[in-house]
Amino acid sequence: MVTDQIHLMLVADDLEARSETAARLAARSDCAVVGTAATDEDLASASAEADPDVIVWDLGDDPETGLRRLADARDLRVPIVAIVGDDRDGVRALAAGAAGLLPREADDERLLLAAAAVAGGLLALDPSVAGLPASAQDPEDDAPVEALTRREREVLALMAEGLANKLIAERLGVTEHTAKFHVHTILGKLGTQSRTEAVVRAARLGLIAI
Repeated sequence: MVTDQIHLMLVADDLEARSETAARLAARSDCAVVGTAATDEDLASASAEADPDVIVWDLGDDPETGLRRLADARDLRVPIVAIVGDDRDGVRALAAGAAGLLPREADDERLLLAAAAVAGGLLALDPSVAGLPASAQDPEDDAPVEALTRREREVLALMAEGLANKLIAERLGVTEHTAKFHVHTILGKLGTQSRTEAVVRAARLGLIAI
């Protein structure tokens, strides 16, 4: 009897991709696919019935709806590994609550390693879709963070959407210089060197509200 299986629930809108992944993983002894669902299904009910350790969520080629539902899935209290197409969607998936990120080309071994990591309370980020160098995958989140102002939190949320300073300024009705100043301050307070690192750390700290 296998006692160390990881129980996975697969979420994807592409039925063929979902079925193929489920079939491959079902043939392994180190995991069990306990449920599958499309993005527009009742994920709360599906998750409650499947009782997975981890949800593997393929955001597909049109990730907008999936990203919105991913943010709602925080209430499921199940760690999520998001399969994304690029680093912009990766950053947004992290901000929405994903604990793991993998590119589409990731094989089953990498998928299960990521699933095991997030099930254990860790982050599992592939640098190619998190927009990070390898050295930035495990930031020092125990270090104290200076409190962000309300405006800085607003700017941070727009950074998580991937908006440039000019668009942040337009959204908030401020000058581009002011937006740039806020971004610089946020990076300093979070102890990060880039916008992506700032969003990743903020997501880990629960500072971003989606």
